[in-house]
Amino acid sequence: MALPLFMHLSDADKEKAIQSLIANSSPRQDFFLMMSLSIVMATFGLLINSGAIIIGSMLIAPLLYPLLSLSLGIVITDPKLILRSIYTIIKASAIAVVIAAIVTLLFTPNYKPTVEIIARTHPTLEYLLIAIVAGLAASFSLIKPELNERFAGVAISVALIPPLAVNGIGIAWVNWEVLRQSLLLYIINVIGVVFSSLVVFSLMNLHRQRKVTQKAVKKEEQIIKKEQESIDETT
Repeated sequence: MALPLFMHLSDADKEKAIQSLIANSSPRQDFFLMMSLSIVMATFGLLINSGAIIIGSMLIAPLLYPLLSLSLGIVITDPKLILRSIYTIIKASAIAVVIAAIVTLLFTPNYKPTVEIIARTHPTLEYLLIAIVAGLAASFSLIKPELNERFAGVAISVALIPPLAVNGIGIAWVNWEVLRQSLLLYIINVIGVVFSSLVVFSLMNLHRQRKVTQKAVKKEEQIIKKEQESIDETT
C-alpha cells in the first residue's frame, strides 16, 4: 500500500520517469563514454587533491541510473531488466577501474596518497546511512517532475565514482589495502542506493508499471541494435 506522500503521483508521471530511467540506464555507447570521461576527471581530481574536480566528475557520471533500474527490475520482477542493469553496472565499473589505473600509471606512477584518496579508504557505517538517504532522495526526485532538477545534486551525494577511481589508483600503485577499502566503500554505496530505492519504488506501486517498463526496454534494445549495426557497417 502506498503512503499518503505517494498517493498523488499520477500514472503519467510514473510512466515518464520510468521511460527516462530506462533510457538513461541503457548500456549504449554514450553511457560508457560519459562514464569514461567522468572517471578520468575523478582520477585527476583525486591525484591532485581537488574536491571541485571530483564533484564535477560526479555531475556527469551516469552510474546512478542502472542502480535505480536494478531496483525497478526487482520491484516489477523483470529478470531481463535486472540482468541488463547488473551487466551495465559491472561493465561500467570495470571500465572505470581500468581507465583510472591507466591514468594513474601515466601521470602518477609512484605512491603519492592525497587527502581525497585517503578519505575513500575508510568505509564506515555512516557511509551506508548516507547512501541510503541519497538513494531515497534519488528515487523520489526521479519520479516527481518538480524535483527532477535536484537529481544531479543527489548524484553527488551518492559518491559512486570516487571509490571506483581509487580502485584503479590502488591497482596502479599495487596497494591492495587501498584497493580493498575503496572497493568496500563502493559496494556499501551500491547496496545503500539499491535498498532504499527498492523501498521507494515499492511504496510508489511501480509494480503496476510493468508493461510500460518492458516496452521502454524493448525500445532501447532496438536502439542498441541499430547502433551495433552501424558500427559493423563501418568496420
